[in-house]
Amino acid sequence: MGVVNVTPDSFSDGGVFLDSDMGIAHAIRLLDEGADIVDLGAESTRPGARVGGGAGDGDASAVSAEEEQARLLPVVEGVLRARPEAIVSVDTYKAETARAALAAGAEIVNDVSGFSWGVGLEAVAAETECGLVLTHTRGRPEEWGTQAQLEPDELMRQVRMGLEASLAKAAAAGIDLEAIVLDPGYGFGKRGGENFVLLARQAELLGLGRPLLAGVSRKSFLGQALAPLHGGTVAPVGARETASVAGMVAAILAGASIVRVHRVREAMEAALVADAVGRAGSGV
Repeated sequence: MGVVNVTPDSFSDGGVFLDSDMGIAHAIRLLDEGADIVDLGAESTRPGARVGGGAGDGDASAVSAEEEQARLLPVVEGVLRARPEAIVSVDTYKAETARAALAAGAEIVNDVSGFSWGVGLEAVAAETECGLVLTHTRGRPEEWGTQAQLEPDELMRQVRMGLEASLAKAAAAGIDLEAIVLDPGYGFGKRGGENFVLLARQAELLGLGRPLLAGVSRKSFLGQALAPLHGGTVAPVGARETASVAGMVAAILAGASIVRVHRVREAMEAALVADAVGRAGSGV
């Protein structure tokens, strides 16, 4: 899954692809490099960002559904004009944006809140029978820098319970659970080393019975691990590419079926090696 941020403020490449033509061109480039899915997002959920709570929540600091759609829909439409066979995912928690993007040809909704930030997305997913990614998120982005660290067992308990709650909401709405992929939510309310605990124990989540998606690319916990090479400070986003590949390989070996990446070509090469190791280990 290749990432395209149509935003002015995403942590990794904010503003680079805000222009719709540039966003379309970047998505096509990722597809040409071998991405199976392109994931288009038009609202940053970086740490510290303000996010809304659904239609009518009145949070003027969050991106409105109208603004989100104005950024997103031209890119969805442009990508599918150029590559009608492409599988497009939209990164949104807003029901009205999801509905509009699905009508424009997107096939997957990637809800990083796991049904916890928006209103009505469950009904849209059930009605449209779209693919769905549900992420475990602990709190909201503005809270992530101050949350208490969790002990490993408590962290895993909370992630598992959160994902189970999202699955229960989906089932109650009539969504076919076969349409759902679960994301442990690296960086989404996990602080520093908690992400490495989650990565080391990710395979435990396979017991939930759904495929896993892992998105570790360029995340700050990787920059923290690289601090010894950067004078004791967190490595900047641009210096995290090799670490991103390493984290992605660890996620694949721990059972991830989909990986969400910014640099597709390098990721594909590493994924082929990780897959070969996995096959050898399973005797296939």
